[in-house]
Amino acid sequence: MARKKRYLTARMPDGYVKTIGPTAGAFTHYWRIVAMLESGKTEVFWGHARSLAEAKSKRAPANDAARQRGWKSFAFEIAELEETPA
Repeated sequence: MARKKRYLTARMPDGYVKTIGPTAGAFTHYWRIVAMLESGKTEVFWGHARSLAEAKSKRAPANDAARQRGWKSFAFEIAELEETPA
């Protein structure tokens, strides 16, 4: 039997809202990296994970990316996903 497709929403502390879907995936958390570049511009990287532990595991690669890409600074954030109506 096919899984029901649903929409998932993350609400970040700064008020940003990200909706993912429709998806049948068992995602529970959304992660986001906001990187400040030397030029003053920002880059945003994001993804979703199947557990809080999986989302937290993205932190170490973010530290490596900051060194490799020469980011001035970055913020790493995680939010729990909520199921929302279509």
